[in-house]
Amino acid sequence: MTPPVSRISRAYPDRVEVRGRDLTGDLMGRLSFTEYFHLLLTGREPTEDQRFFLDLLLVAIAEHGMMPTNIAARMTLAADPESLHGAVAAGILGCGPVILGTSEPCARLLEDAQEKVAFGNTSAAVAREIARGIHTSGERVPGFGHPVHRPVDPRAERILELADVRGVSGPHVLLARCLRDSVTDVWGKPLTMNVAMPIAAVMLDLGFPSSAAKAVPILARTAGLLAHLVEEQQHPLGLVLAARAEEAIEYEPLPEEEL
Repeated sequence: MTPPVSRISRAYPDRVEVRGRDLTGDLMGRLSFTEYFHLLLTGREPTEDQRFFLDLLLVAIAEHGMMPTNIAARMTLAADPESLHGAVAAGILGCGPVILGTSEPCARLLEDAQEKVAFGNTSAAVAREIARGIHTSGERVPGFGHPVHRPVDPRAERILELADVRGVSGPHVLLARCLRDSVTDVWGKPLTMNVAMPIAAVMLDLGFPSSAAKAVPILARTAGLLAHLVEEQQHPLGLVLAARAEEAIEYEPLPEEEL
C-alpha cells in the first residue's frame, strides 16, 4: 500500500523546503507574497499574467465596507479583545454563498458549460440553456445580483476590461459574458454580474483549477478583516454595532395562547 504523502513542504533542522525549493536560499527575497501563494496553491511559480491577475483579484475582493463578515469579526473582538485569531475566524466563517463564497460555484458552472461548448455548441446557446434551466427551477444564478452595485459591479467590469487588454480573455470569459446577456433576456431585466463570475472566469482561463476559486476571496478577505480588527482595537465599533442591532429589532413576546 502506497504511504500517504504531501508535496507542499517539510521543515528540517537546517532548512525549510517548500514545493521542492529552499525557503531561505531561494524563495525569501525573490518571490512576492502573491507569487508565493501561487506556488503554494499550485506547485508552480506563476507566469506574468497569472501573477498580475492573482494580484488584481486579491485587491478587488479584499475590502467592501461594513459587510456581515467584518461586523461579525468586530463584534467578536469586542466580546473577547484578546482573541484576534478568533475574530478573524468569525469573519471567515461567514464566507458562504451569500457573502463572498460564489466564485467556486461560478467556476463549476463555467466548467460544465465549457464541456457542452466542446461538444460543438456555441457559447451563446449554452448560456441560454443554462439561464433558462436555472430560471425554470426557481434557483439563483451564481455570480449574479448585488445589493449595492446596480446596474453593474465596477470591480467585475474592471477585471473583464483588463483581461481583454492583456489578451487573457478566453472561453470562460466569453461564457461569462454570454451568461450576462442570457440572464438579462430570460429574467426580462438586467441582473448585476457581480465580481465572483469574472474572478472564476479569469482564473479558469489562466489555468487555475476550479477548486482554487474560493481560495482567492478567502485569502483576500482575511487582509480586509485584519484591517477592520486593527481599527477595532484603536477605535472600537463592535459594541456600537451590537447596540444598533438591539435598537433596530423590536421584541415581540409570544401570544398568550402559545405560552
